[in-house]
Formats: sequence, C-alpha cells, structure tokens
Amino acid sequence: MFAVKNSIFIVTSILTLTVVLGVLIAVLINRSFPGRGIVRVLLISPFFVMPAVNAVLWINMLLDPVLGLQGIAIDNINGLISGLRDAPIVGWFFNMWPVFEPISFRATQTSSIAVIMMVTWQWTPFAVLIFMTSLQSEDQQQKEAAILDGASRWSQFRFLTLPHLGRPMAIVVMIQAIFHLSLYAEIEIVSRGNGNKNLPYLIGEFANNNIGAASATGIFAVILANIVAIFLLRMVGKTLME
Repeated sequence: MFAVKNSIFIVTSILTLTVVLGVLIAVLINRSFPGRGIVRVLLISPFFVMPAVNAVLWINMLLDPVLGLQGIAIDNINGLISGLRDAPIVGWFFNMWPVFEPISFRATQTSSIAVIMMVTWQWTPFAVLIFMTSLQSEDQQQKEAAILDGASRWSQFRFLTLPHLGRPMAIVVMIQAIFHLSLYAEIEIVSRGNGNKNLPYLIGEFANNNIGAASATGIFAVILANIVAIFLLRMVGKTLME
C-alpha cells in the first residue's frame, strides 16, 4: 500500500511542478530578446539527458551533503554567519542564528523529494516546449483588444493565456503520467528503494524473490495504469471538444 501512495505522491508532485514551471517559463520567454535562440536550446537540453545519468549527477554533484553543491553552499553560509557574529553592530542578530546542517537526500524521509526534484528538472523542458509552441498560435488580436480595454497583465494571463493552454496542459499531463508511473532508475540510484518504493520498484523486488507476488502486483499496476489512462484520455478528449 505504501508503494501505491508513494507512486501517486511522486507522480502528482512531478506533474504539478512541471506544468506550473512550464507555463511560467514558456510565458516568460515568449517574447523577443537578445540570445532568445540560445536560451531556448539551453532550456530544452535537460530533456535529452538519460534518466540514470540525470540521477547520478543530481545525487552526487548537487545534493550530496559533503561533496555536492548543497554541502559546499551550506558550509559557506555557516562560515559567513560565523564571521558576522563578531561584527560590532549586527553581531547580536547573527548570534541568534543556528548552525545549518546539510540534508541527506539518500535518507528514507527525503529520497522521494530528491526523485521529484531531478525528474522535474528533466521533464520541465518538455512542458516548456509544448506550451511555447502553443503560445505561437495565441490570438494576438484578442490581446490587443484586452490591452485597449485596460486589462492588466494578470487578467490577460488568466482569461486569455491560461484557457488557450488548456489543451496542451492536458496532453502534457497525459504523456508525463504514463512515463512517471514507470520510474525506476532514479529510485534505484538515489535510495535503492529504502523507504522510497513505487510500484515498478516493488514489482522488481518481488520478481527476484516471489514470482506470485510480483505477478499479482503487476496485474494491479496494469489496472491502475488503465484507470489513470482512461481518466486522462477523457480529460484530453473533453478539452479537444471544447
């Protein structure tokens, strides 16, 4: 049961973050500025990194509490605060600050957060690409009319841009949900499944020890995937019919 809840938590978190970040980044770069082509290429490039390589880079180079950028950044912050504690005017303020400790993302409680961060980083460019392509076909006459009527940028985004991105959002959610329900490499590399199992990882464990349990879990996973697929297909079909 924990594997089912963890699968739903990971997939839902990734979908929410990628859609929100994808919309914001796509709207931000949907304008002319120097180096626009280079920025677009750099934004899309993480999507072409292999999942295993992505997980190794994140867990070792970025999130490692000793040798990663996280550990180095926290050490520098602690050093800066320690130096400011002896300052004549603001020293009393920094003396109240605690010593920050780096987070071990291989631990049971935080490994799923690490998986969410690294997969979000890799799949946000996919959402950006879809949304950016959709924004190219947005009706500019409606925007010009809204500007003449005195609509604020938030009103334009809420009532014009977001409804226009409804169908691309549904497609992004459907495609990503199919892929993220089968996450395995990231969980294996980050925590070896220690307190962070999802359905595919659980099936893999059962396959080595208990073929019957693996088969039963596999059937349940297929049923769950079909339920999700039916829901997503109806959602996409509804948006396409509107």
